[in-house]
Amino acid sequence: MAIEKITMPQLGESVTEGTISRWLVKVGDTVNKYDPLAEVMTDKVNAEIPSSFSGKITELVAEDGDTLAVGEIICYIETEGGAAGGGGTSKQEAPANAASTNEEATAPTTNDEDQPNKRRYSPAVLRLAQENNIDLEQVSGTGAGGRITRKDILKVIESGNIPTADSKPATSVTEEKPAAVSSQPAASVSAPATAQAPKAAAPVNVPVEAGDIEIPVTGVRKAIAANMLRSKHEAPHAWTMIEVDATNLVDYRNSVKNEFKQKEGFNLTFFAFFVKAVAQALKEYPQINSMWAGDKIVQKKDINISIAVATDDALYVPVIRNADEKTIKGIAREITELAAKVRSGKLTSAEMQGGTFTVNNTGSFGSVQSMGIINYPQAAILQVESIVKRPVVMDNGMIAVRDMVNLCMSLDHRVLDGLVCGRFLARVKEIIEKMSRENTSIY
Repeated sequence: MAIEKITMPQLGESVTEGTISRWLVKVGDTVNKYDPLAEVMTDKVNAEIPSSFSGKITELVAEDGDTLAVGEIICYIETEGGAAGGGGTSKQEAPANAASTNEEATAPTTNDEDQPNKRRYSPAVLRLAQENNIDLEQVSGTGAGGRITRKDILKVIESGNIPTADSKPATSVTEEKPAAVSSQPAASVSAPATAQAPKAAAPVNVPVEAGDIEIPVTGVRKAIAANMLRSKHEAPHAWTMIEVDATNLVDYRNSVKNEFKQKEGFNLTFFAFFVKAVAQALKEYPQINSMWAGDKIVQKKDINISIAVATDDALYVPVIRNADEKTIKGIAREITELAAKVRSGKLTSAEMQGGTFTVNNTGSFGSVQSMGIINYPQAAILQVESIVKRPVVMDNGMIAVRDMVNLCMSLDHRVLDGLVCGRFLARVKEIIEKMSRENTSIY
């Protein structure tokens, strides 16, 4: 017999943590290898954690709603056989490891660089701390990077020695101030983490009156909020817009859409044409297809277009890979399939990784002008607005009714400047305005 541990997997290339939304097993249950153990929410996707072993569940370390860093233990499984395989660790080893982790965590308690996750509190930790008036600054964490776990809080409560803000030594106040300042540039993880503690108390300041509805914030919503906040805080956003005459495109698409639907079985949307035009322009202006990496800018070779797909309570960004190599039909098919997967909950984390530029179809719900938040760590996002009929003064001085669309672009000013973005948008405009049956193939 051996006790194996199951840890929080990395469900995406930039995912650092996940929230247990629902356990699918309980202590005492027997599971087979690859059976789903729990549903997990991240900022990128909802997914199930499969079991790496066959055996019996002996302990659930995390509870519903707990947020854990990648690599933290979520449960233990008792397996038949000898040595652990594939990263398993016997439970006999676990306490020793926990003890050594605890020693490492308590030694540099005042060093934020050694404890980057010290102030990353899960909802369960915050709830217990508030209910028991525990000052989290005085609690040593045994989790990864010094993170305080639910077990750490329970241990403090069981000991009866509750560290409160009033019981903090006077010297710690003077020591804490420089530590808080230094933690901001020390690591990108610690900066947003320090803001999590006051977020939990924010609802107290909002008066709730009769008839008001309090809606709990889900893990996905929290993750979206954290990512949007990070993008706005780290990337200096600039915004630009261009007006495009899409009359020829509208006439072309409307003339073939019914035949296309009958032949292919899915819709030929305007969005597919815009994604194709953006992919072509990105190939000509590769600077736009870049990412900020601290001391360097990474210009990506592949053109992988992230498309924003909304559900009633969340936003997902699946990726069309190598969009510049695909036909308009191929792009339309992928848009249809990816949107269907999002709305049916079948989208995988792999289908949301690797995006280099985002195109958002804000026009689908009637928007004519918007300012998107950049999909971090990409350098820009393009909003395709509604196509509307407007009177336009033509080159000959005559007024004509034309199908016009605004393309709105948010850009990271660390990576991009107005000149290259202006040229990029002008090229997208040129491609769209020249789209017609004569010079644009759908296949």
